[in-house]
Amino acid sequence: MGELADYLVSNDPSFRRTRLPALYSDFRPQRTLNPDGYAANVFAWRHALSHLAARGLVSHRGSSPDLFSLSVDDSLLRSLESKDFGQPLALGTVVREAAAERDLIPLSDFNKSQQSIYTHSWAGLPWTFVGWTLRQLGVIDLSRGDDKLPVGQFVVVKNLEAAAKELGDLMADKSSRFDRIFTKAQFQKAFSATLVQGQRLSDKDLDLFLKFLSRDKGIIEYDGQTIRIQGLEHQGGITEEDTAIASLKELAESLRHQIDLLNTRIDELAQTAKDAVARKNRIAALAALKSKKTAEISLATRYATLNQLEQVAAKIEQAVDNVQLVKVMEASGDALKSLNAQVGGADRVDAVMDRVREQMSAADEVGAILAEATGAVVDEAEVDDELEAMEAQEREKEAEVMRQKQAVEEKARREQEAKETAELQKKLDELPEMPGDQLAHEKAATPTSQTGIANLTIENEDDASTAKEAKLLPAV
Repeated sequence: MGELADYLVSNDPSFRRTRLPALYSDFRPQRTLNPDGYAANVFAWRHALSHLAARGLVSHRGSSPDLFSLSVDDSLLRSLESKDFGQPLALGTVVREAAAERDLIPLSDFNKSQQSIYTHSWAGLPWTFVGWTLRQLGVIDLSRGDDKLPVGQFVVVKNLEAAAKELGDLMADKSSRFDRIFTKAQFQKAFSATLVQGQRLSDKDLDLFLKFLSRDKGIIEYDGQTIRIQGLEHQGGITEEDTAIASLKELAESLRHQIDLLNTRIDELAQTAKDAVARKNRIAALAALKSKKTAEISLATRYATLNQLEQVAAKIEQAVDNVQLVKVMEASGDALKSLNAQVGGADRVDAVMDRVREQMSAADEVGAILAEATGAVVDEAEVDDELEAMEAQEREKEAEVMRQKQAVEEKARREQEAKETAELQKKLDELPEMPGDQLAHEKAATPTSQTGIANLTIENEDDASTAKEAKLLPAV
């Protein structure tokens, strides 16, 4: 008791604990007093019911729960009972609101209806459902008295729509007609475990889903045994070719399964024969080998049959593609024929172009006459001269800008050189005097003394030269 309530508190954001008092209360008076709060509570419960069904937490029948239908009865109330707030007091109103919006549809009405559930006309719906819905919309005052829970089986449309979208995603890249044809058993094997995350469709779910896809969505063609998922081609009803392709695919799948079983059987018999030989049991070994040989013959036969089926399937698939190609080419040819007929042929095109050229010449003549009448004839030479003058003026402006730029750069260069020269002279003036420079200053201060010294030095040098020459002369 109450396991679903605990699940919703843990997994549904709308059922946080602060919202539980409002959700479990009798909120029917809020329809007029607080319409927004009423709508929020109804929406939270409708979402919760579809979520619980999709997770397989309600409507258990045998080993597999029903994901697309919901059993509404007292056991559902007990499962939703909260330890703190008891059973939901307005769940009957929630179910009625969902039924009025066609989010929940009575199972019997869903199966009997010949029209799509999306058809807004009520003419095709069973009168029991129409009368029941009318009572919910005003004949019975839902804001007074006990909120009695409608008991029965309801189809959860939201879950069907989610599964249909998932099927569309899975088949989006299947362009070949051969890949989109199944028997009912093949379809169940291929998709029953992939359409609802973590769950597997029951047989009841599969029947509801196929009816929904064929009648309400128009996604498939279905005759009770063969299923063709619609593609680019628009062909009504299941054809003999569809039935043959589906049977061929099913037989090939059956052969693959038998081949897997025979391979496993052969491996087991080989191991049995080895074990018998090890035990020195010659009779058991011979029996196992004979059975193994029989299984191998059967396996070879099935491989040959499967190979033939695969060849036939390839030819059928090629033929199907050829038919589609021819249809496309035929449609393209018809479209070109229709367009060419609208054009009217080459003669009509030539006539149209002649008329266009004639009218263009007439327009030019009218323009020339109007220009002469208004004196607005344009002298092309004057326009060229004016353009040349404007271009020359523009070139002169550009040259002037260039000269000014060069003058500014030359002035800046000269100022920079003068600045560098002044800085260099300043640095030279700041250097200390060297000894050579001091001697030069002393020479400049005593010119007479220095001259005498220089003369004396010269005289001494002359005397020395004379003496040297005297030594070199012979004695007389």
